[in-house]
Amino acid sequence: TMSPHMLMIRLQRVGRKNQPSFRLVLTDSKNSAKSGKFIEILGSHNYRKDGTILHAERITHWIKQGAQVSDSANNLLVSNKVISGKKKNVLPKKTVPKKEEVAA
Repeated sequence: TMSPHMLMIRLQRVGRKNQPSFRLVLTDSKNSAKSGKFIEILGSHNYRKDGTILHAERITHWIKQGAQVSDSANNLLVSNKVISGKKKNVLPKKTVPKKEEVAA
């Protein structure tokens, strides 16, 4: 690829407070997730009415071009059968419940 930066496929949150909906976008890895900049919209994901719309052929095209897929985006693509693979655990490591040491 000509671009010196890495391309990322990731979710971008759009929608109002308490009404989360997401766009799946192709963006430059140097843009922050909140920057709102993107090169191409590859789909959208909405937990409420619209469900998930994914442009599978564009997504696989960009992955072939070497675009990296974020963990959350990867899970969305896997659960919608756009790509095959395992889901990645996206929970931060800290949330793993561990037994509290009981002080004697």
